[in-house]
Amino acid sequence: MRVTILGSGSDGNALLLESGTTSVLVDAGLSHRKLVQRFTALGRDAPNNVEAVIVTHSHTDHAAHASTYATRFDCPIRASEATIASIRLRPTVQAHPFTVGRPLVVGDITIHSSSLPHDAPQVALVFETKGTRVGLVTDLGHVPEGLEGFLGECETLLLESNHDPDMLAMGPYPEALKRRVGGSLGHLSNGEAGDLLAALTHAPRRVVLMHLSETNNSAQLARSSAEAALGHQGTELLLAQQRRPLELDARQDGHEGQLQLSL
Repeated sequence: MRVTILGSGSDGNALLLESGTTSVLVDAGLSHRKLVQRFTALGRDAPNNVEAVIVTHSHTDHAAHASTYATRFDCPIRASEATIASIRLRPTVQAHPFTVGRPLVVGDITIHSSSLPHDAPQVALVFETKGTRVGLVTDLGHVPEGLEGFLGECETLLLESNHDPDMLAMGPYPEALKRRVGGSLGHLSNGEAGDLLAALTHAPRRVVLMHLSETNNSAQLARSSAEAALGHQGTELLLAQQRRPLELDARQDGHEGQLQLSL
């Protein structure tokens, strides 16, 4: 399964998953112009055949352009019932809700979902094909019970490592926003992400740290926390960025993947 992370952070989130004959766009927080620019930076054409736009939750950095992509690709938007009910969609757009906890099949990709604690209804997703499992876990204020088991045998895990608590506390955000980000329905800190990694019974082959705050975090702090949690298990560790794409191929080896990291 090829995973192309087009942007990860508060200014817009989107990634493309491709497996066999199936492509799905996950989250739609980037404009089409930016999406084209990100694919151009990778030396690729933007996709023109997408089976579904999957929206994890209703916040604009994940959902703002969902209608645009559903119309452009002539495909449905798939999201939880709560998310479908809370995002503004064009009347002509197909919106098909899924039930959290029940598998959703799109082409040759089976998508599993589990609820996450956030200040909008949010889901963790696992994308499964015959060859691999990719987990996506972002926008959660704490690690809920059972999440480790849900992630199961994921070979690749895309995991939020949003902020360093000290940087958040000393940073420029208003106090109300600091409480929101650092609260139980906000975003996962580096330490909390590390705790989840350490609790996994199956070490992923690759971990990509997602949704790093450009104000309240640093690549070095996020990496150090994750490395300490992973120990010496041979897991490849990468960091997604807000304005530079990152392309992962389930078949690429660790050396090639490490060349993707430029911070």
